[in-house]
Amino acid sequence: MPTFQTPTDGTTLAYEDYGTGTPIVFVSGWTLPCDQWERQVPFFLDHGYRCVLLDRRGHGRSDRPSAGYDTDTRADDLGALIELLDLRDAILVAHSGGGAEVVRYLARHGADRVTRIALLAATLPFLRQTEDNPIGIPDELIEATLDELKTDRARWFNDLSQGYYATHLGTRVTPATIDNEIRRCLSTSIVATIEVQRATAYTDSRADVAGLTVPLLLLHGVQDQSIPIDLSSRRIVDLAPDAVLKEYIDAGHGLYQSHYAQVNADILEFIKG
Repeated sequence: MPTFQTPTDGTTLAYEDYGTGTPIVFVSGWTLPCDQWERQVPFFLDHGYRCVLLDRRGHGRSDRPSAGYDTDTRADDLGALIELLDLRDAILVAHSGGGAEVVRYLARHGADRVTRIALLAATLPFLRQTEDNPIGIPDELIEATLDELKTDRARWFNDLSQGYYATHLGTRVTPATIDNEIRRCLSTSIVATIEVQRATAYTDSRADVAGLTVPLLLLHGVQDQSIPIDLSSRRIVDLAPDAVLKEYIDAGHGLYQSHYAQVNADILEFIKG
């Protein structure tokens, strides 16, 4: 697996690069390595696209530094990979917290190298409750989640797994798949787990979303218990009126696996549109 050192602080990050053609850069969700996209990469390779995937700092096979988990640094890490590979006309596909990295990358580095972005269950535009964001999550609940992760994160991930995939609605996700995804989440360093979660909750991305200049596809499960659609994608379309939102009526947060065939088809249609 190739690696590179970030210009910000010299952290070594691992990435994967497959195929040729128009590049699709996959940005994983919080605590997930790039293996998350195992149901997307073969599909897009078969359709003639180049697939580039990054293990963010503290995740997967990348270094585990003690700092750099803020949204700006993670966005710059993504930008460093795009620059390193000299990617042009790229499509950025992100899940969950990876969406904040994508829109912050565009805000900080511009859209010269990017033609479209697709966000799955994005943690945007702003999760925290404030005076001008009254429907957000109160600070005490954010901190309570961080405390639970510090105390017993394995139990935390296990307890949320049913809702994550909406298996109570009959989505076809096997117990083996669920166990494997929990192991992937637990492979992330505890420092990255806590600090990326903290940054995700407290980062205000409203200006980043409003400033988008490239076509945006939003895919979100109506049954998402991790990032409720009313707090996220349905608000994004108010800030980015050119965005296209597709709602999955019986999907949870893990739609990239539970609804992978439809997700792949919707992204492909968006790319070709």
